[in-house]
Amino acid sequence: MQLLKDRIRKDGIVKQGNVLKVDSFLNHQMDIELINEIGKEFKRLFEKEKITKILTIEASGIGIACIVAQYFNVPVVFAKKAQSINIEGEVFTTKIESFTHKKTYDVIVSKKFLKPTDRVLIIDDFLANGCALVGLIDLVISSGASVEGIGIVIEKGFQSGGEIIREMGIHLESLAIVDSMNAEDGTIEFRGDK
Repeated sequence: MQLLKDRIRKDGIVKQGNVLKVDSFLNHQMDIELINEIGKEFKRLFEKEKITKILTIEASGIGIACIVAQYFNVPVVFAKKAQSINIEGEVFTTKIESFTHKKTYDVIVSKKFLKPTDRVLIIDDFLANGCALVGLIDLVISSGASVEGIGIVIEKGFQSGGEIIREMGIHLESLAIVDSMNAEDGTIEFRGDK
């Protein structure tokens, strides 16, 4: 998605430790016009699937998932990183290690919101090592539902997550795949460039 790549090059900030900051337009302050285009693109990429639910994880995936869900006309369910008194009844649970926060979370989804009849599209902002996605896939499998696809806004192609998910045989679409980035000069190379 050229519009996204251009925006990452313009406003993305490469930091030490393979960190790409896109908080000025994607996952802190959100450019809704851009995210609307992202939603349209995910609809185009997954339009043949009969999606009944969009699943993401709190917090930065929620806004993106909500825009995507408008194009599929389905609800968004987000996995929570902490048990809350607001969640009643039984839950599906899994452990997820966060690349960004260097922390392991017990992630939960209420059994009321994922049913065996659901056809789930997982949406997230980043794919690095794949831990969050593997956890979300585990939640879907635990519910008896099916993972129809995964939509990622930015994939770090130089990390193992994309390969792990693709080897699982799941339809994965990443709108921008970063093949390399350099914190010293701020350069970012995308798959398909040249």
